[in-house]
Amino acid sequence: VQLQASGGGLVQNGGSLRLSCVVSGRTIRGIAMSWFRQAPGKEREFIAGIRRGDGSIAYANSVKDRFIISRDYAKSTVYLQMNSLKPEDTGVYYCGASTRGIYSTLGVPSSYDYWGQGTQVTVSS
Repeated sequence: VQLQASGGGLVQNGGSLRLSCVVSGRTIRGIAMSWFRQAPGKEREFIAGIRRGDGSIAYANSVKDRFIISRDYAKSTVYLQMNSLKPEDTGVYYCGASTRGIYSTLGVPSSYDYWGQGTQVTVSS
C-alpha cells in the first residue's frame, strides 16, 4: 500500500488549498483515512479523519468549520479542502491510512499503518 500526497503550496492568509492523497495497492473502502500536520519543532498533530465502518468524520478544533475532509472511492483518493487558511496552519501535511478498527484513537499517529510522504503548506501573513 502506498500513499501519495499532493496539493500543497504557498498561499496568503485567508486563502484556500485542496490537498489530495491517492492510495494505491488496495481500495480505500474499509480503512480509516486521516490528515495530520507537522510544524517545525512540533509533534505531528491530527487535523481531520474518516473512520472505517460507519465513516464518521472528526476534525481538530483548530480547523473545524474551515477544513473539509472527503473521499472518492472510484479514484482511491482522500481530499482535504482547506479554507480561510491562517499562518498557524503552516506545516507539512501527511495523510495516513489504518486498517485497524480505530475509533477513539483516530487522532493518534501510532494508530496508522501507512503514511504518505507529506506535502508542504505555507500560509503567509
